[in-house]
Amino acid sequence: MEVLISLKRSCAIRMRLILFVALSAACPFLWAATPISKEYQVKAIFLFNFAQFVQWPVHAFTGPDDALTICILGDDPFGSFLDDIVRNEKVDGHPMVIKRCNRVEDVEGCQILFVSSSERDHYQKILAALRGKSVLTVSDIDGFVRNGGMIRLMMEGGKIHFRINLGSTKKARLKISSKLLRLAEIAGTEGN
Repeated sequence: MEVLISLKRSCAIRMRLILFVALSAACPFLWAATPISKEYQVKAIFLFNFAQFVQWPVHAFTGPDDALTICILGDDPFGSFLDDIVRNEKVDGHPMVIKRCNRVEDVEGCQILFVSSSERDHYQKILAALRGKSVLTVSDIDGFVRNGGMIRLMMEGGKIHFRINLGSTKKARLKISSKLLRLAEIAGTEGN
């Protein structure tokens, strides 16, 4: 009887050890799947909606069926949430895709670029590298619009608001729908 009890304990301990090893191996994947904040869920929806209310010049795409690409430069605050939003969506016949970039040189082919707050110290160089290109630049970094960015997302009073630099969008040959402009705070009508 004691041998049987000892054997059961041994099996139970072995099963716990196997379970512990399996969970330990899976933990990096479990930790990587951290939930996205409500703020960035709303900002992801804004990025999706900006694509609906901006018109790009023909040269911004190499063909009529090319993807409309939303790029994220720097640390990704959206996780898979943004991917889930754009999955199977199209804008003017262009399927939407998400691309993550570590360097400004990687944003070729992007129509919308979200400049993450991790790029705060050198976003002005990023904007300079994109000057003259038809890329809608969006960020939540302070001073982004004032320094040539096109749209800044801001949290005020528990709600997300946005500011548009019309001068920058005009220089990039982007047309912003009046429906979007009515909701925005406007800055830079003369390119300031």
